[in-house]
Amino acid sequence: MRTRIAVAVAVVAGLVSISSLPSPAAVAGEGDPAATSVTAPRFEEYVALGDSWSADVVLLDGHGFPDTTHVPVDCAQSHVNYPKLVARELGIPVIRDATCGSATTEHFAAPQSLPLGGTNPPQYDRLTATTDLVTVGIGGNDAGFAGAALACISLLPIETIPMDLLPLPDLPVPLFSTSTLPVGGCKKYFTAGGVDRLAVAIAESEIKLVRAFRRIRQLSPDARILAVNYLAAVPQRGCWPLVPVTDRDMTYLYDTFQKLNAMVARAARRGGAELVDTYTPTIGHHMCKGPKVRYAEAYGPSVNDLAIGVPAHPNSAGARAQARAVLDYLRSSVVE
Repeated sequence: MRTRIAVAVAVVAGLVSISSLPSPAAVAGEGDPAATSVTAPRFEEYVALGDSWSADVVLLDGHGFPDTTHVPVDCAQSHVNYPKLVARELGIPVIRDATCGSATTEHFAAPQSLPLGGTNPPQYDRLTATTDLVTVGIGGNDAGFAGAALACISLLPIETIPMDLLPLPDLPVPLFSTSTLPVGGCKKYFTAGGVDRLAVAIAESEIKLVRAFRRIRQLSPDARILAVNYLAAVPQRGCWPLVPVTDRDMTYLYDTFQKLNAMVARAARRGGAELVDTYTPTIGHHMCKGPKVRYAEAYGPSVNDLAIGVPAHPNSAGARAQARAVLDYLRSSVVE
C-alpha cells in the first residue's frame, strides 16, 4: 500500500552493505513456490498491476536495490515479489511488472510521480491485446487506508490526548498531518460524529476498482484477470511496542482491513475479475508474530529474508505466500 521511501533509501544505502546480505540464491530458501512442481495452465504474456503490496516493496536486500527492469527504482519493487515468482514458476516467457509503491487506480491510466524524481508510466500501458494473464492488487491507497493508519501510531499503549480536539483532514491522510501525531485514539478520531470515515472511503473506492477491471478487459480481451486481495498482516489485537498501536485502535484497523478486502471481492465480481484470496491462507502470520513467522514487518528490517523493507508491508516470506496463493488458485481453476 502507500509507501514513502525517499529519505529511507538514502539512509539505508549508508547503513547496510550489500555484501552483508544473502546472495540471490540464498533468498529463495524454503517455501519458495519455485521449489515445487506445478500443473497449471500455460501463459505467454503476463502483466502485473498494483500497489506496494504487489510490488512487495523493499529498499535493500540480497539482490541490492529495488528492481528497475520494469519500473523506476523509487517504486521500490522487489526482485522477488509475487508476480516474478509466479512468472518464474509457470515459465511465462514475457512478464511486464508495473507494480509500484503508493499506486492507486488513478495510476493505471496516468503516470505516477515518485519520491526520488522518477515516473512510472501508466500501468495500463503494459497491457496488450495478446496479454493472457493479469494480476491486480489495488484499492488500499484509493481508500486512504495506509495513510489513515498512521493516525493510530501511539508513543504509549493508551491514547494520550483527546483526538476529537484535532481537526479532521481529508482522506487519504498526508504523512505529516495533525492526524499522525503519535498519540493514538484513531478509532475515536475516524468515527467522530457517528460516521466511520474510513468505511465510507472504502465503499466509495469500489467503483474505481470495478472500472479498472472492466478497462483491463477492454485492453486485453483474452486475458485471465486475477484480483489479488491483501494478505493477513493486521492482528485483531495490538502488540505495543512491537507495533506501536493501542489494542482498541488495532481492533479498529483489523475491522477496517476486513472491509477493505470485502470491497476488493465485490469489485472483482462486478468488474468480471477472478478473486485470488491471499488473506485466508496467511492467517496467523500477522505483524505481531515472531520474526520468522510474520509475513509483514512492523518496522522494515527483516530476517525473513535479510532485507530492509518498508514498514507495514509484506516481507519475502509474505511474497512467497502471495505467490503460492496465486499458483494454487491457477492449479484449481483451469479455464479451457
